[in-house]
Amino acid sequence: MAYLRWVLGRLTAAALTMTGVSVLIFAAVRAMPGRYSDLVLGPLATTADKAEAARRFGLGGSLPEQYGHWLLNAVQGDFGISMASRTPVSAEFAARLPVTLTLTGLALALTVLVGIPLGVYTGTRGKGGGRTGRLLGSLGLSVPEFVLGSLVVFLFTRYSLGLTVGEYVPWSQDPVRSALSLLLPACVLAVFCVAAVARTTRDAVLGVLVEPHIAAAVARGASVAFIVRHHVLRNASIPVLTLTATLSAYLLGGAVIVERLFNAPGLGSFLVDGLDRRDYAVVQTGVLLAAAVFITTNLLIDLVCGLVDPRISALAGKARS
Repeated sequence: MAYLRWVLGRLTAAALTMTGVSVLIFAAVRAMPGRYSDLVLGPLATTADKAEAARRFGLGGSLPEQYGHWLLNAVQGDFGISMASRTPVSAEFAARLPVTLTLTGLALALTVLVGIPLGVYTGTRGKGGGRTGRLLGSLGLSVPEFVLGSLVVFLFTRYSLGLTVGEYVPWSQDPVRSALSLLLPACVLAVFCVAAVARTTRDAVLGVLVEPHIAAAVARGASVAFIVRHHVLRNASIPVLTLTATLSAYLLGGAVIVERLFNAPGLGSFLVDGLDRRDYAVVQTGVLLAAAVFITTNLLIDLVCGLVDPRISALAGKARS
């Protein structure tokens, strides 16, 4: 019962957060300098043209009426019409979403498959492993994406290294070639995340290794591999899971620069173009989608952490009571 109350509390907090985010997105878009009518219709548009555009794009009436109209339609899956392309925003996002999801999924997979084993290795190898982990972590965290991406683009366009740059293959044509065409930008995106996860995992492992039950396992003659599998990984997983949830939203945001560098037709570059054109529906949908992914991922991670370590939900229940 305590865990159920904790879950309901997390769901309520997620719903309230999404509502607050929608309000902030709506207000921020309308606070941007430059009127949509001047950018969409041009400076010679008549008053009748502006009124027709406001009616067509749902921008007539007061701001509370516009917000209520937009939110009600968004809940039903209708995100409006793009002012630039005159097509439904949902169709535009559906065409570009597979690119960004594939890119983010590849980067997240590389992060987990490389970062966690690297952190466990450096955390269980004493001072030598600690120095190596700090060095790799500092390098990965300090190199900006646009610098690393520009270097990768130069090397793979200057020399024949097996992978091409700027030649995206749609998923519907060839899934394997599509994934390979996004492998380089995914690697660039994953460098920062691998370094962050490796450092967090290393610190978590070092924190667990000083616990009394680890000393008891060593006294019983258990091997290092056994101790890591049965005593270290589960106890060190909570901060790693939390960071992974945060990095999923970071990858969606960081994909903007990488998509531009590698000419990938994803959501990031489309959202930047929408900002330049003051395309309200595109910007609102893009930011709302990123917020929904971030909030949902954090909610799922909280639920998983509550199952992995029941003390979390128990302490939360005691704090509320």
